[in-house]
Amino acid sequence: MLRREMLMGLAAVGLAACSTASDRPIGPDGLPLPTAYIIRSGDEAAVQFRMLDSVNALRQTAGVQPVELDARLNAAAATHARDMAVQNRPWLFGSDGSSPVDRARRVGFPGRLLGENISESFESELQTLGAWMAQPDTRAVILDPDARYLGFSWYQEESAKLWWVMNMGSDPRTRQPIAGFGS
Repeated sequence: MLRREMLMGLAAVGLAACSTASDRPIGPDGLPLPTAYIIRSGDEAAVQFRMLDSVNALRQTAGVQPVELDARLNAAAATHARDMAVQNRPWLFGSDGSSPVDRARRVGFPGRLLGENISESFESELQTLGAWMAQPDTRAVILDPDARYLGFSWYQEESAKLWWVMNMGSDPRTRQPIAGFGS
């Protein structure tokens, strides 16, 4: 009797493992189709800290110091993400002709802007970070040994398209700002 109950239990577990708990449609390859990555109101801090933790894990592996979030660089990133969406193109210059350095100056960042990474996608922040790490130029921005501050933000359209911006900046106490910066 016990053997029979065990066999029935194993069969039930096996059948449960075969069922899908997802209502996601299946593609021609038999795999679930991707779903849109939606950032809900109130999740902003979680997304930023998930990116910060991931960047710092990558930096630790590379043997460079961690970075911390900087509100001014976050503001510059948010402004540019929105502007890229308005322009409907991912590029480093603002609709007003501003460069990443100009935007860092506008928000009062006292250090040197070391680089800016941008992306237009439907992917999560961690998938975007993975794509940036796969490219030598954007990887160099993330792993810059002079970086001490991270600015990270995005703009999400109603279609779920995301415009991501990451800024890396130096500590003004250890690295002189760009000539004319802050004067």
